[in-house]
Amino acid sequence: MRQAPGSILVYVGLDAVGDGLMKLPFLRALRTAFPAARITWMAGKGHTVYAGSLAPVVAGLVDEVLDDAKIGSRVAELFGHNPLPGRSFDLIIDTQRRLLTTLILRRIRHGRFISAAADFRLSHVRPPSGWRRPAAMVGQLMMLVELASGQPAVPAAPLPQDSNAERLADGLLPPGSTYVGFAPGAGGTHKCWPLGRFMELAGLHAAEGRVPVFFLGPNEAGWAPEIRAALPNAVLPLQGVDSAPPMLTIALARRLVAAVANDSGTGHMLAAADVALVSLFGPTPPEKFAPAARRLTVVKAQDFGGTEMDAIPFNAVAGALAQALTDADTAPAPALL
Repeated sequence: MRQAPGSILVYVGLDAVGDGLMKLPFLRALRTAFPAARITWMAGKGHTVYAGSLAPVVAGLVDEVLDDAKIGSRVAELFGHNPLPGRSFDLIIDTQRRLLTTLILRRIRHGRFISAAADFRLSHVRPPSGWRRPAAMVGQLMMLVELASGQPAVPAAPLPQDSNAERLADGLLPPGSTYVGFAPGAGGTHKCWPLGRFMELAGLHAAEGRVPVFFLGPNEAGWAPEIRAALPNAVLPLQGVDSAPPMLTIALARRLVAAVANDSGTGHMLAAADVALVSLFGPTPPEKFAPAARRLTVVKAQDFGGTEMDAIPFNAVAGALAQALTDADTAPAPALL
């Protein structure tokens, strides 16, 4: 039986907020596979949000972050000393596929090396014959975990709790009510299901005694008056909170029974909280960008003869959310640190 690595280096180019959120299931699966390993996350060509805004989210999943290490770009790095002098790792996982970068990383002292570059020709372990690369980035990353561990990748390692965020979330969404989440925004309006349909759906659940919770980012703050006028019992917990950190959004999401979101960063935060999630897609492919939620239902415009978000019928989303609520009633509660 292969000995579990005591130290692991994960290499990325850089991580913006969206990247960091999408990679959380990979990191959780890596920690699940190797609970005792010391995991170092290295961003070689820029900054990683794991050293900044998402640092609290990955506490306990990552033991060390090397930010903007300036490793992996120059031909000169193929010669001379170890790119990380004095460091060695039992396992290196290269998450990118540029050949030059991979050749540079292989010069770091290591026991095993796993990389998809050059069709895994530089990797100590390869996928089985006939394997096809998943379209989704998270699926590609999960394959690296499976190659490293020899087992299916399971993102079961819990996210940490931040005591301040949890206290604030308890005040904003106090126990005793059934909360259903709605995230009507996105990085562009072309990825947004019509706001009126979100409010109509929220109204149905309000009439059944549930409390609608709307997650609005800075770009959607102007929608707040319309939502409050139409839904007096709705909660807009992020309004009035200066620079709401991701940990607060995730903490709030833990108090939901289910949620609906567009293809957005907020959708990935809801997924990180392991809430039952209905994810809406139109012009962007869910095969590539769908959140890696434990309980996920994707509703896409293409299934209804269009590519624009308004092609998604109201009843399709209402039905998916009703099923998500039913499923949530029987699902076990996620583990927390």
